[in-house]
Amino acid sequence: MSKQAIGIFDSGVGGTSIWKEIHVLLPHEHTIYLADSINAPYGPKGKEAILALSIKNTEYLLSKDCKLIVVACNTATTNAITYLRAQYNVPIIGIEPAIKPAALQTQTHAVGILATKGTLSSALFSKTATLFAKDVTIVEQIGDGIVELIEAGKLHTEAMKLLLKDYLEPMIKANIDYLVLGCTHYPYLMPILLELLPKHVKIIDSGEAVARQTKAVLKEHNQLNNAMAEPKSQFFTNGNPEVMKTLLGNGFNVSFLDF
Repeated sequence: MSKQAIGIFDSGVGGTSIWKEIHVLLPHEHTIYLADSINAPYGPKGKEAILALSIKNTEYLLSKDCKLIVVACNTATTNAITYLRAQYNVPIIGIEPAIKPAALQTQTHAVGILATKGTLSSALFSKTATLFAKDVTIVEQIGDGIVELIEAGKLHTEAMKLLLKDYLEPMIKANIDYLVLGCTHYPYLMPILLELLPKHVKIIDSGEAVARQTKAVLKEHNQLNNAMAEPKSQFFTNGNPEVMKTLLGNGFNVSFLDF
C-alpha cells in the first residue's frame, strides 16, 4: 500500500504549489497530479458543478490506485470535501485559507485575503473568519482574472501587475500586516506581490501546512513510502502542458489528458 501514489487535483496548474511542498517534505512518495485547466477557475461555477468536477477528478485518481487524495483547490475543498470524505474510502485532505495564523499574529489588527469568489463566499471561510478574526479587520478581495492569466501563461506580464496593484490598494490603505493567499495559483504571484506591498507585510499560504497534514495522515495509516528508490511524479492536464512545464521547471514531463 505504501508504494501507491498520492493523488493531487486542482482546477488548474495552481495546485502544483501544493505538490512542490509535498514533494519537499515527502521526497520518496510517488505522486499523480491532475490539472482540470479546461474548467478553471472553479469559483464562479456554483456548488453543484464544482461538486461534479471534484467527483470526476477524485474518481480518475482513484482509478490509478492513489492511496490518498489532496484537494489542492480552496474552492473544491469548501464545496465538495464533506461529500468526498463520506463517499470514498481513502483519506482526503483539503485546503483552506490561513486566516487563523494571520488573525492570531497581526499587530495592526488588519489582514488582507486574496481569494476566489467560491472561497470567500463559502460557509467554511465564514466560519473560520468568525471564529478567529473577531477583533481583526479582514479586507477581502476576489481575485477575478488572476487564475485566467496564469492558466494562459501570462503570469509575468504588465496586465497581471496592474490587476494586482488595483486589488492590493484597499489592503495597503487599511494598513494590513498579513496577506493571506486563498487560492493555490496565488503563491506563483509572490515576486510581484513582494514588489507591490510594503516591506512589513507578511504573505502566507497553506502549502506547507497541507504537506505536514499529508505526512501526518500517511503516518497514521502506516502508508508512508520509505523506499529509497527514485519517486515517480506524473502530471496531467486537459489544458496547455507548456504552462505547467514552465511553473514546474525543467526535468518534469507534463502529459495532455482529455478528461
